[in-house]
Amino acid sequence: MPLSNKPFATSIERAFAILEMLDGTRRGWNISEISRKQKIPKSSAHVIVLTLERLGYLKREPASRRYKLGLKMCSLGRGLMNDLALPEIALPNMRWLVEQTRLTAHLGVLEKGHIVFIQKIDGPGMIQFDTYVGKRADVHCTGLGKALLAYSNEQIVRECLAAEPFAKYTDSTITSAVAFRKELTQVKQKGYSIDDEEEESGVRCLAAPVFNPLGELISAVSVTGTTAQIPSYSFAKLAETVKEASAKISKALKLL
Repeated sequence: MPLSNKPFATSIERAFAILEMLDGTRRGWNISEISRKQKIPKSSAHVIVLTLERLGYLKREPASRRYKLGLKMCSLGRGLMNDLALPEIALPNMRWLVEQTRLTAHLGVLEKGHIVFIQKIDGPGMIQFDTYVGKRADVHCTGLGKALLAYSNEQIVRECLAAEPFAKYTDSTITSAVAFRKELTQVKQKGYSIDDEEEESGVRCLAAPVFNPLGELISAVSVTGTTAQIPSYSFAKLAETVKEASAKISKALKLL
């Protein structure tokens, strides 16, 4: 859409308008055509187009001097599609995890300082948990939250720690930033996290991080059960199964 009625349009807005325009054509457009169709000065169009070409988002056909979208645009979409596909990609290995442990499995992501559940498989039996896809939960008292934050960058960790004192749900809930940072260090050393009745009395959770093909943190997978289902002596063995499931999901992402 031309930006003629947006006199204060920034270079960023113009760049995106050009990308969107080129996304709708197979023949491509030269700089003069881009300038005319977007109603922006030719000199501005020239600078923006050359910058996008240098960065790999546009390519020029030497014979016609027309510009089309570059291959780098595909890499941006691939990352998004991986995120959108993640719940389905994880499903087979989450089912495997439930079969191995007889517990409820969750998949979650970190969003604006909270955990968001993006996949769930109930364990067999009568015990059910009031979690659901789309539900948000605190980071400091959940296995998923600890696993995700332990592998997040320092800026994200500091933003979450700034919420101190944390909400206290049970006598076991960690409420101080100092204690929570110590917990995160231990999580990273072990490769998994534990919610030991910290969000809800009588309920335990073990979680492990999931990474994308670039080795970047993308989500975490967990199992949840009662204290009877997850006695403390089973932590180490159960953690290995959860870590195996997270590795399987990470590997599945690499196959895309």
